[in-house]
Amino acid sequence: MPVVRRVHSAELTPGEIEVLRGLFAAAWPRGQFDEVAWQHAQGGIHVLVEDDGEIRAHAAVVERDIEAAGHLLDTGYVEAVATWPEHERKGYGSAAMREIDRIVDERYELGALATGEHAFYERLGWRRWQGPTFVRQLDDLTRTPDEDGSILIWTTERTPPLDLAAEIICDWRVGPVW
Repeated sequence: MPVVRRVHSAELTPGEIEVLRGLFAAAWPRGQFDEVAWQHAQGGIHVLVEDDGEIRAHAAVVERDIEAAGHLLDTGYVEAVATWPEHERKGYGSAAMREIDRIVDERYELGALATGEHAFYERLGWRRWQGPTFVRQLDDLTRTPDEDGSILIWTTERTPPLDLAAEIICDWRVGPVW
């Protein structure tokens, strides 16, 4: 039976970080998960799914400000969702995301993530944002059309009614903004 643990970024052990770095290299073998991606996953809660004493899957949720349909929302933004390739399709990734959903429900007004793997998340209840995407840097809004259709959201009891066809805006950060 898998064990699901929550660990704050600051509490990850050096051994866990080493295993996670190996997991990300295996999950994104063409180097798509770099140091910037690792930094994006820091500062929040990591969900580790373990079986037989080994980490099988990971997901992280960090706090971000997202403006969706005109509402500035305290958002749990999901990063670094990965399962070791040899352990895919065994429920480990789903277990990690179910725990992420609980964290978002407990702490945030909205959950959000960017992905090209829509079916996995939609099967778990995440919904695709239909409207245009933007990034805010200081007072400037910049359109991010390449991200249109790749943003998914998780609503909580505190989420106001949202028009999924309206614009969604993230805060700026180094590297991929979404």
